[in-house]
Amino acid sequence: MNIALIGYGKMGKTIEQIALQRGHNIVLRISSANKHELGAPHIQQADVAIEFTHPESGKDNVLRCLEAGISVVCGTTGWNDSLPEANKAASDNGVAFLYASNFSIGVNIFFEINKLLARLMNGHDEYKPTIEETHHTQKKDAPSGTAITLAEQIIQNLDSKTKWTLNDTGEAGALPIIAHRIENVPGTHKITYSSSIDDIEIKHTAHNRDGFALGAVLAAEYVCGKKGIFTMKDVLGIQ
Repeated sequence: MNIALIGYGKMGKTIEQIALQRGHNIVLRISSANKHELGAPHIQQADVAIEFTHPESGKDNVLRCLEAGISVVCGTTGWNDSLPEANKAASDNGVAFLYASNFSIGVNIFFEINKLLARLMNGHDEYKPTIEETHHTQKKDAPSGTAITLAEQIIQNLDSKTKWTLNDTGEAGALPIIAHRIENVPGTHKITYSSSIDDIEIKHTAHNRDGFALGAVLAAEYVCGKKGIFTMKDVLGIQ
């Protein structure tokens, strides 16, 4: 499989390493230094583009690839409002698009545990849920896309919560997300249901970027040659 890497920072280089180990070719590497090469003639060398950049450039990068007829796996968070536009572009151009707030196999299993726990806690309003996430200081968006996904899952399954807020605002129906930025932390997410009697916690801790990178390559392998909109649940066979 020929892969275009859109974003060639630490994550892009880790993805490259794993892709090469799995027998794939990197035919295009786009960084801030050569953004002008992100055009159809260069992109069309690839079977799939993997996009990990910044919230302000993610949408434009994804649309350029899709409009060039190249399927895209995207891990850039912070541009969720424009995802329907990307979905439409994939459909219009007969290619595949897969967006995930987190590509880690462990995190995607954690998502399923999170939904199950929220369903079990529904109606037990004496327990107050909070999400805490910690990432490296280079991460641009806060809260993380993974924390937002976790929050949206809880809101869908917990009648007492109607929205999430960054930090604890004390608003009725609000689920607080506390975001920390610390040097050299790949990503930690903790959900706590706290009561005056006891606490229930679930937690995922990433030790390095390898899990995210492997998941992105697995996603690229999955969408290669396909058409449509996919998620990591498709890749991992989660019902």
